[in-house]
Amino acid sequence: MKILRILMITTILVAAFLLITSRTDWGQRRILRPIAGAGKLWSGPDVAKSAGLSPDEVNNIDIYKMAHLATVNITSTVYRQTIFMEVYPQKDFGSGFVISSEGRILTNSHVIGNPNQVEVIMSDHSRYKARVVHQDQYNDMALLQIEPKKKLSVLRLGDSDGLQVGQKVLAIGNPFGFLEGTLTVGVVSSLGRKIRGENDQELDDMVQTDAPINPGNSGGPLLDSAGNVIGINTAILGQSGNIGIGFALPINRAKAMLDDFQTGRQRPKLGVSVIYVAGDYADALELPTQGGLLVQEVTGGSPAARAGIRGGRQVVQIGNQQLVVGGDLITAIDGKQVDRADAISRSLARKRSGDTIELTIFRGGRTNNIRITLADNGERM
Repeated sequence: MKILRILMITTILVAAFLLITSRTDWGQRRILRPIAGAGKLWSGPDVAKSAGLSPDEVNNIDIYKMAHLATVNITSTVYRQTIFMEVYPQKDFGSGFVISSEGRILTNSHVIGNPNQVEVIMSDHSRYKARVVHQDQYNDMALLQIEPKKKLSVLRLGDSDGLQVGQKVLAIGNPFGFLEGTLTVGVVSSLGRKIRGENDQELDDMVQTDAPINPGNSGGPLLDSAGNVIGINTAILGQSGNIGIGFALPINRAKAMLDDFQTGRQRPKLGVSVIYVAGDYADALELPTQGGLLVQEVTGGSPAARAGIRGGRQVVQIGNQQLVVGGDLITAIDGKQVDRADAISRSLARKRSGDTIELTIFRGGRTNNIRITLADNGERM
């Protein structure tokens, strides 16, 4: 009897449970409905991943795919000595880029610490021993040669004379020696800059850019939006890394070096240091308003010195600029009025050793024309 009562109570409880859960919203469905009916915890784009790229982004991607294959990492082993006379190897590093399928590579001269031990690492990580076939330390350029075992990707050399402030540029290199194939993008910030190079030489007519450049980028290409090389990344302002001010050698200077190397000619030098002055600065110095290149210093024994060009004698402060005054003012070169700071380097780019250049100078209130026979690098500075 007792067992029968337990069975009846159990049956009633089961039946009641089934009745309640089948006729109300209570139960599993009600508990799970908020979870099952909720949307995803994240959202994605409604279009394909490539459809969201702007034309400028597509341009960056296309140039990178093409150019990084021809950009290389360069290491040079230099042997240094401790204060205890112990010799140890140290690797200098930088970047470069292939300009011919036969294995010619352009880079900075300062990247090559030891010309006898240079190694080139390609984008596919293959390694080659490289020969330094030409080195222009004054202009901080070097030409390397490797013996490739396969067809190489190459970069086209553009025209740096047509550069404009504000146009887009792209830098590719291997910052810090291991971040291979790094792309940065910026604009041409200024033209005709003058800086001191790694070997304390004066580099003029430099291209300034805000495309981030770091140690290890030296020697890599600076490209325009068509993928042409318009400069060789060379220097940054500051020692600790990029602060948005980098400098590149204009590629037309490298093209002139390559032409001279191919023909065996030497690059001429005039042997002057100049500063461009015009307008208020020229008025303050009692010089012709149209201005020109004020000679600061003349290198002894140079073509300019032999021709009697005079440098400044007194340091003065004009506005925010410090100048050496009292020297000649070059107002025209080969009959063309001087209207920019890089006028001399542009004129010399078309000259060869033994050619003449005519300078129109303002001195002591009078204008004179002086013809100068140019000499090669061996007779300069």
